[in-house]
Amino acid sequence: MSAAGSTTRRVDRRLARARGAVLVGAVVALLLLPVASDDLFYQNMAILTFLLAIMASSWNIISGYTGYVSLGQSAFLGIGAYTTALIALRFPDVTPFAFVPVAGLASAVIAAAVGVVLMRTRDHSFVILTIAFLFVTQIVVLNWPALTHGSSGVTLPLPRWDLDFQNWPFYYSLLILMLATIALSWWIRRTKFGMGLFAIRDDEDKAATVGINTSIYKVLSFVASAVFIGMAGGVFAYYLTFIEPRGMFDIVISVQVVLAVVLGGRGTLWGPVLGAFMIEPLFELTNTELPGGNWRLVLSGGLMAVVVLFLPRGIIPSLTSLGRARRERGKAALVGARLERPVRVRERARTPASSPDGRPILEVKGLRKSFGGLEAVAGASFAVPEGSICGLIGPNGSGKTTTFNLIGGTMSADAGEVLLDGRRIDRLRPWERAYLGLGRTFQITRLFRQMSVLENVVAPLRTFSWRQMTASAVGGTEARRADELLDFVGMRRFRDHPADELSFGQQKLVELAQILMLDPKVILLDEPAGGINPTLIEEIAEMIRELNSAGKTFLIVEHNLPMVLGLCDPLLVLARGACICTGTPREIQANPLVLDAYLGEDYAAEEEVETA
Repeated sequence: MSAAGSTTRRVDRRLARARGAVLVGAVVALLLLPVASDDLFYQNMAILTFLLAIMASSWNIISGYTGYVSLGQSAFLGIGAYTTALIALRFPDVTPFAFVPVAGLASAVIAAAVGVVLMRTRDHSFVILTIAFLFVTQIVVLNWPALTHGSSGVTLPLPRWDLDFQNWPFYYSLLILMLATIALSWWIRRTKFGMGLFAIRDDEDKAATVGINTSIYKVLSFVASAVFIGMAGGVFAYYLTFIEPRGMFDIVISVQVVLAVVLGGRGTLWGPVLGAFMIEPLFELTNTELPGGNWRLVLSGGLMAVVVLFLPRGIIPSLTSLGRARRERGKAALVGARLERPVRVRERARTPASSPDGRPILEVKGLRKSFGGLEAVAGASFAVPEGSICGLIGPNGSGKTTTFNLIGGTMSADAGEVLLDGRRIDRLRPWERAYLGLGRTFQITRLFRQMSVLENVVAPLRTFSWRQMTASAVGGTEARRADELLDFVGMRRFRDHPADELSFGQQKLVELAQILMLDPKVILLDEPAGGINPTLIEEIAEMIRELNSAGKTFLIVEHNLPMVLGLCDPLLVLARGACICTGTPREIQANPLVLDAYLGEDYAAEEEVETA
């Protein structure tokens, strides 16, 4: 280890110890606050701050970790509050605190049911539907007086403890819930579940192709973001002793939650807590010192505008970026760095792979896909022999990438079949195809850019299991396997660098290692040589040969004809969305249909001159 690296590690350890000491001190101070001061104003401020921190940390799970912005999360505050209040009316001799876990359970059940519907949408549609969910919930509570008492509201029993400790039970209950919410958020960040959420946030379609069951992950994140809000709602209802629909299902609360997270740092562990501890005291002091009841709204709007314009990433990410100056200075060296691959790969003989006489492992039959009046894929049919390096070539606009998207599942076909190892897969979801042994890269590299190189490689999943979701995000045999694959593609020295710091060619290498983590039967490579230098093209070709000699089957779309002709056998030629011929490189070069549709007469004349 270099002296500079050792110094950096020592500094990191000292910073970690300092952060730990600050956190412990803060928790101790919060625990002692009611004992040190009996001022009800400040105790009330702390209670409301804890409540906002719980909601902000919970909202961060669905919106910061998963990337789905919800403006209806305050609905679960009302659901929890009404659940606790209505049960407390039926059991007046039991403290309402006993029903707080039931409020969390009710919120989780409703979140799961609603999430199945909401999580089918994305972007603006999702935001609008979450707002609709909030208002629909409010309307249901208002118009179901037989159960909820409607607009009359619900009055809970008054606390029975000594007035000298009036706020203590509520204070410590919400403090415990806040710490539990932070602990849940911390745990999620360090599990496969959390890594899957981060992958969905960066690129949901890509996450699905590497085996992440995005449907289950998204619904679970929605549920996780609702549980503690519902429990906090139960405590808050008892604290208020009176609740009514318009106050408990208020979109202004959701806006304040969003503001707290954006201010502190979306997607971070402590950002939502920091934002809540800054915003709520400011709002309370504003309401006390300034006349009128609209200053809170004015302040919320003003702060949101300031944050979006001048601090879009939030306080914690901005401060963190200041400490990465060294890494940014070394970025040029990173981009220009040489690959460090095992010598045995570079010394392999550069001979075209021979086409095996094996059975077809990937079959495409009558595949069709139209976009309006344009038929991008028009009945394409072909087979890829097992153990081959098969090339799929054709002019621009012939439907090659669309065919890849249909095979991989990122698009659905209008007609036709796709079979992998004899099993029909065209009706399966992308992650199910990955589990069966299909891996693909993209023409424009699609790494999870906010993750490190190592995290990108360990993110793929070869199967789905509930137990696997709770496993460590990076560690064990998986991390060792990732290191081996990064070593194979010459990128191990960059394992801890963020993916967005790599050059385009280096990203292609990491994406190849990422796909190899799935141990696929068939690998679809979409223009692996596109946009990279000739030396790296040769390196990638050698990697493909070595993987092929180990039993991997490839289907490659590529416009670099010298690479294709020297590497692939057989070749498939696609024109106007259909496969017009199949054969060896020599047969394809001599085929008049290919010369007419793709290569052209000039290429044929050039080949004759070279042969002569």
